[in-house]
Amino acid sequence: MELTIATPASFSFRRTAISHGWCELPPFELDRQAWQLTRVIDTGEAQPITLILSEDPLKITITTRRKLTKRAAEKVLRDVRHMLRLDDDMSGFYQLIANDVSFKWIAQHGAGRLLRAPTVFEDLVKMMCTTNCAWSLTEKMVKGLVGALGRETADGRRAFPTPEAMAAMPESFYRDTVRAGYRAAYLKELAERVASGEIDVESWLTSELPTDKLKREMKRIKGIGDYAAENILKLVGRYDGLGLDSWVRPQFARKHNKGRAASDEKIRRHYARFGVWSGLALWCDLTEDWLDETGNAKW
Repeated sequence: MELTIATPASFSFRRTAISHGWCELPPFELDRQAWQLTRVIDTGEAQPITLILSEDPLKITITTRRKLTKRAAEKVLRDVRHMLRLDDDMSGFYQLIANDVSFKWIAQHGAGRLLRAPTVFEDLVKMMCTTNCAWSLTEKMVKGLVGALGRETADGRRAFPTPEAMAAMPESFYRDTVRAGYRAAYLKELAERVASGEIDVESWLTSELPTDKLKREMKRIKGIGDYAAENILKLVGRYDGLGLDSWVRPQFARKHNKGRAASDEKIRRHYARFGVWSGLALWCDLTEDWLDETGNAKW
């Protein structure tokens, strides 16, 4: 079955797919040669399904081996629009950078949309798995979670586990099987609170709270500090925070400080002119070279 979605003229499938590391974490897979983004979606009907997203001029083609019901197809379309940020209004950001020599490439190349999961819960779990560790450990933890708890597709892939599935597991599962270390208690507690309805993390997408108050709400979740909260904010459409970490700081030093370590305050000053878009400007700036001039991935 094949579905299509029209895309904005300013949209780049490649820049969005490779916008950050989520494309390497299941249930995402990215084929950088064919430029196909694979994703497992659990529609709640029978088995989860595997989608293959591919680029076409002004549209996204979604291919699945299974014929979908009308309800399932509608969910697939909603989830793909959400993941690729197709409904995000980037015009304010693009207007802001239009006359900036170092940043106008972003609009010209259709960059700025950051890939996200279909749910805030998944993004939050994955962000928790990036804290205070090497990327290789993040990959191991997420693969462990998906492999052990995700519902299986007909082709053997697995969906991201639901809060209920995660809540049902003992803390020892996260410690011994997922190898989450100190995060084990945090993952267990987050899943329980979401599954029980104690917290509604999906409401962050439409929250009317000012960004600073929304950030404080995020940080009430154990395991979420400034870095994680500021990056989750980007995935719900708030770009005030920079999300500084052990990858960002060296990249800034390399590109803007002759390889010397720069203070966090200096980094903030560098992007301050972009105001509420400063976090997105920083991220685009430091990932500019992830695609070469012909659109091929460099990592």
